[in-house]
Amino acid sequence: MLKRFVSYYKPHKRMLALDMLASLLISVIGMVYPIVTNDMLNIYIPQKQYRTIVIAGAVVLALYIVRMLMRYFVQYYGHLIGVKMQSQMRKDLFAHLEKLPFQFYDNKETGHIMTRMTSDLFEVCELAHHGPENLLISTVMIILSFSYLVTIDWILTLIIFACVPILVAVTMHYRKAMKKAFEDRRSSNSVINASVESSVTGIRVTKAYTNADREIEKFQKGDCEFVDASKRAYNAMAKFHASTTFVTEVFNVFILIAGGLFLYSGRITFGDYSTFIVSVNLFIGPVNTLIGFMEQFQNGVSGFKRFAEIMDEEPENDAEDAIELRDVQGVLEFKNVSYSYDKTKEVLHNIDLKIEKGKKLALVGPSGGGKTTLCHLLPGFYKPDEDKGSIMIDGVDIRRFTLDSIRRNIGIVQQDVFLFVGTVRENIMYGRPDATEEEMYEAARRANIHDYIMTLQDGYDTEIGERGVKLSGGQKQRLSIARVFLKDPAILILDEATSALDNTTEVLIQQALDELCKGRTTLVVAHRLSTIRNADEIAVITDGRITERGTHEELMAADGTYKALYSLQFRENDVFE
Repeated sequence: MLKRFVSYYKPHKRMLALDMLASLLISVIGMVYPIVTNDMLNIYIPQKQYRTIVIAGAVVLALYIVRMLMRYFVQYYGHLIGVKMQSQMRKDLFAHLEKLPFQFYDNKETGHIMTRMTSDLFEVCELAHHGPENLLISTVMIILSFSYLVTIDWILTLIIFACVPILVAVTMHYRKAMKKAFEDRRSSNSVINASVESSVTGIRVTKAYTNADREIEKFQKGDCEFVDASKRAYNAMAKFHASTTFVTEVFNVFILIAGGLFLYSGRITFGDYSTFIVSVNLFIGPVNTLIGFMEQFQNGVSGFKRFAEIMDEEPENDAEDAIELRDVQGVLEFKNVSYSYDKTKEVLHNIDLKIEKGKKLALVGPSGGGKTTLCHLLPGFYKPDEDKGSIMIDGVDIRRFTLDSIRRNIGIVQQDVFLFVGTVRENIMYGRPDATEEEMYEAARRANIHDYIMTLQDGYDTEIGERGVKLSGGQKQRLSIARVFLKDPAILILDEATSALDNTTEVLIQQALDELCKGRTTLVVAHRLSTIRNADEIAVITDGRITERGTHEELMAADGTYKALYSLQFRENDVFE
């Protein structure tokens, strides 16, 4: 993990080297004051070298001005390095998220992912900046101050240095507890973010069912978990800081007693004693910095570990010899296909289907039978095992094609329409970003949405809100259909595209869908059976198996599951409701 973290420094090696050089100068200049103090007390003042006193003071002031500039450089450019590293990690994480399969998102909440992307990486950014700086400055200051203290009196220095092993032992003792506590705190923070994301997204449902109190209760539960985790984290941190601070304060006690005895016995002068007191703070200060750095280190390591967890998730991969799917005719075939999500219970069992070019196959049956799963297998959203059958496009197993080329040739219209925050134009053009203005207009016309768009104050530049909240269900659906028209795929999947609409709106949508299906091989999942009566073939899927197949007339004559479902929907009369 350390190697992976260090790799993000590589693009910033030059700036990091300058930052470390500036940090080194800060440390070295810090040693000037006690040296000058010693000379002042032992030489310049006793010998009344007033001119030298002024010059020495001026030199120290000049060096402190340089130190101030170095501190500015370290603070600004050091943080800039951290921000750029954070930015690169965020880009890598987002790009990786785009490549992850559906299974990953089936098991992860958006709020958890957002926490990895924001607060976790912020802590990593802080570690990236302060880590090398604190380690270098503190290490150099400890070495220089220790070396200088030895020149004053090596016995007194060793007495004080004897406290360091105790300090290290205390630090190591509490480090493990702090690490676990801060990891738990980060996990509970993810729970809060997930709760907020879910509640805000579903605020209209919450208000409709007057369940604000329930949402508050759910949030407070996550918040309580965060508070409890924070208590444990801060308890471990408090013990750590209290213990380590006590040990460092013992330094001063040893200086007071041992230094006083050495001064009394004449082993050292008053000037040496005064210098020792000044210099030992230069030794204790970096030690305290390293101790305080442990908290930041734990936060940063925890954040990077959570970042690495997602980066280590296996992305979608094409076969090594994968080829582009081109010149699609649209002949689809499922050969003995089986699939299970969790490897324990199969959702699909030995499915055999074939759809000729430009034909429409409808999938019907009870909910949970596997219809949508079958549709998700075609564009490779989920992949059956090698020994669980094959899915063919134009006679070639889709495993041989790149996933991007397959998906470029498949259009999907779902019941739950997803629209992005932005304008009408941006959402339609999502189907083909390089399309012309006229092609966009034509797509909207064919989807029966152009005339409505032109009534809007800003036309195609109208903002539609989050998930298209400013549009009705039918308008959102027609917008998604326009998007598919613009994409112009050879293969079409309609997954219960009209089941959530009222009858009047369904007629308009169905007209647009009929236009969309012309000349395309179409796989339809239908809840309202009236919409698929004219399908070239209908397959009934029950419990993951095809139990009936044929045309509407053939299935009605067979007097089986399809007829029972159809009669249930139209038991009063055989007309569209």
